[in-house]
Amino acid sequence: MAKSRDLRIKTGRKGLRIVTIFCILFVAGNVLARSELPSLLWKMGMMAVKNHTIPASEEWNLLVVNRWNEIPEDYSVTLTELGNGQKVDSRIYPDLQEMFDAMRAEEIYPIVREAYRTAEEQQEILDERIQRYVNEGYSRSKAVRMAEEWVAVPGTSEHQIGIAVDINADKTKSTNDEVYAWLAENAHNYGFILRYPQGKEDITGASYEPWHFRYVGKEHAKIIFGNHICLEEYFQ
Repeated sequence: MAKSRDLRIKTGRKGLRIVTIFCILFVAGNVLARSELPSLLWKMGMMAVKNHTIPASEEWNLLVVNRWNEIPEDYSVTLTELGNGQKVDSRIYPDLQEMFDAMRAEEIYPIVREAYRTAEEQQEILDERIQRYVNEGYSRSKAVRMAEEWVAVPGTSEHQIGIAVDINADKTKSTNDEVYAWLAENAHNYGFILRYPQGKEDITGASYEPWHFRYVGKEHAKIIFGNHICLEEYFQ
């Protein structure tokens, strides 16, 4: 009887330990799920595919460029100059023009504020943003970190591939809010997506930019828009 009782005690304690461990893991899992686990897993995945980019010769319109994926060294682009001097990849010009015509037909008047940039121009913009933060009293290292949240490091900016545009309003005729609202609802019909959506910062590596639209083609844009995902998620 003593041995039987000892066995029950040992078995009971073992079961209690298992239940306790399970409860701890369950609580910890829920906390992580609500906090940093998704972001951590994503970042680990992005590190694993760092420098793995789609070649420019294959699906040029789906080239993923972000802080983890640099522009291929052999990338080249043929540019078309717009009326205000900005330049875009010639292949996206017809759909961009069609989209702008549709907006103007609804009495909304957009302009391309920023389009293609060289690496040198991208570096100048980054340097200016860093200096602005330094002038505000931040340390150099802090200024660099803050600047890179808004301005891509040369080689990692979509503006350097010519298929991304920053679209604002012609302030004499429309407001930025009118332009952003129209684009958010309609740009996918012309092959463009909101590249840096709100709530996707950990995935895109960039802050929300309601003015930054990226060409992916009409078929892909409609899928991305319909599923409320960003370009990185589209490939996952």
